[in-house]
Amino acid sequence: MQDALETLNWLVEAGADEAIGETPVNRLQAKSSPSIPMPVRPAAPVTKPAPSAGDGVGDAQALAAAATSLAELKSAMEGFEGCTLKRTATNTVFADGTPQGRVMFIGEAPGRDENRIGKPFVGRAGQLLDKMLASIGLDRNINAYITNVINWRPPENRDPSPEEAAMCLPFLRRHIELADPKVIVLLGAVAGRHVMGLSDGIMKSRGRWMEYRVGDRMVPIMPTLHPAYLLRQPAHKKLAWRDLQSLAARMEALGLPATGAKDFGA
Repeated sequence: MQDALETLNWLVEAGADEAIGETPVNRLQAKSSPSIPMPVRPAAPVTKPAPSAGDGVGDAQALAAAATSLAELKSAMEGFEGCTLKRTATNTVFADGTPQGRVMFIGEAPGRDENRIGKPFVGRAGQLLDKMLASIGLDRNINAYITNVINWRPPENRDPSPEEAAMCLPFLRRHIELADPKVIVLLGAVAGRHVMGLSDGIMKSRGRWMEYRVGDRMVPIMPTLHPAYLLRQPAHKKLAWRDLQSLAARMEALGLPATGAKDFGA
């Protein structure tokens, strides 16, 4: 035992610092890493993509294009299920008035009374609109035609979302083509934004004449204040009155019949 310890001590002093086995080892060869099994993830379930807004818009475009009359367009809209607003609405609010008058008014969306009755502008705002029309010789039963950008009431009268408006716009564009107006009035900022792409507020865009293409001709179009806004801000009726006077002058230039103009309560 003593001889073995003396031999080992001699080897350490000689510089040997590890034990060597009987089998030679190539220390220049790279050591291979042990393989570690990768965890197996369960395959994700294959789900069918939900219908996109674009699908509904395409359906709306096809239905609108196929309509050859206002009656057919109304029927197509009543059968259209692509807009989520229809699920909570009581009625499809299509239009009211006389398209032969060639003066078209486009509002924003139906309210509670309009949703219940199925016609646009029949509540307090509608009563004020009738007074506004009468002030320049217009009457929905004789020579004025009224519709909205949105044809189903948004819950709680909120502004329609861009997706909801996109579903309705193909019908509105076809509605304008079939009504074939000589002049168009946009009632409120929502109508100005969706029909003409206006980003300015209604106070900046109101009273300004622009043009809208209907078929192969350009139609004069003007934004003005919404009657519901005027009920909240009656002092601004004077601005709407100026816009109505401008409309009366344009109607006269276009040869559209109207009676005398009078202030509607500014």
